[in-house]
Amino acid sequence: MSNGTTTSGLTFDVQPSASRRTPEEREALLGDPGFGNVFTDHMVTIRYTEGKGWHDARLEPYGPLSLDPATKALHYAQEIFEGLKAYRHPDGTAAAFRPEANAERMNRSARRMAMPELPEDLFVRSIELLLEHDGDWIPTQKDASLYLRPYMIATEVGLGVNGPSSTYLFGLIASPSGPYFSGGVRPVTVWLSEDYTRAAPGGTGEAKFAGNYAASFLAQRQAVEQGCDQCVWLDAVEHRWVEEMGGMNLFFVFGSGEDARILTPGLTGTLLPGITRDSLLKLAPELGLPAEEGRISTDEWRQGALSGEITEVFACGTAAVITPVGHVKSAHGEFTVGDGEPGPVTMRLREELVALQYGKRPDTHGWIRTFPKA
Repeated sequence: MSNGTTTSGLTFDVQPSASRRTPEEREALLGDPGFGNVFTDHMVTIRYTEGKGWHDARLEPYGPLSLDPATKALHYAQEIFEGLKAYRHPDGTAAAFRPEANAERMNRSARRMAMPELPEDLFVRSIELLLEHDGDWIPTQKDASLYLRPYMIATEVGLGVNGPSSTYLFGLIASPSGPYFSGGVRPVTVWLSEDYTRAAPGGTGEAKFAGNYAASFLAQRQAVEQGCDQCVWLDAVEHRWVEEMGGMNLFFVFGSGEDARILTPGLTGTLLPGITRDSLLKLAPELGLPAEEGRISTDEWRQGALSGEITEVFACGTAAVITPVGHVKSAHGEFTVGDGEPGPVTMRLREELVALQYGKRPDTHGWIRTFPKA
């Protein structure tokens, strides 16, 4: 069947699943979904062919993809993705947080990886269509949401490495998820990674490129071996300028009370331009909290924490929202930030952002995109 909805000249072919989970099965899965372990009944796919553009847009049952063993994505990693969430608002509507910003960032990643850009209206309509059919999968318990994963992969078959693929697949899947870090809002311990580099100037650091994440696994394993939750990436040249924590942006709180201000490492081309990061830079001044972008070294972090000048540190991202950093370890020693517990600035920003995302705070920026009730 087709619902006749045309977007960017495309009509989505809608093929509902004949084996949808029953309400009872769905509720059992939603009781404790974890993060990224459970998936809804449907997915969206759109194909791209050079010279033809985007075509064959459809909603179909969630299921495996069929790929030739010589598919270029499997050999040359032309793969990008995004991450955003859908929430259930008090009036029953489903809402996504800044999906247009995710569409824009995905196209920025596509340009860097020599992949085709997807029109913004196709990106947003894919979300709307999936929520029309799978909106009942949005969890309602505290800090739970429906995590949306758009992605694009190269699908041309062949082992030639002299140019990018001529065909691609865009897909969208959804996963009901609880908190990213188990145990609620708790401070994490981080390891300053001096042996490995996430990204170098001119590289792929600002793209949400799959290979960036594969390259981080060894450093993350090292962090765990050192008794840490996450690794913190430093610059590629001097290994002293703080960049990111895992796949999240970092913020530093200087001072306290009315004198508090926040700083986050500036975008240099090696950091991912986080949408949560950008949102906090805009929200903080509205709360009377000056916010700026700049540079901070590992020595400045250590000295600021020891002197009390740096009172709090937190990381932010779509999956975990805001996570406090309580303790820092490196090959040269360790230190605690503040009293090692979540600080008042961290928690206030988190509460404001979460209230906005869940429809409990007025949206003065036009960031919330609501969709019809499921």
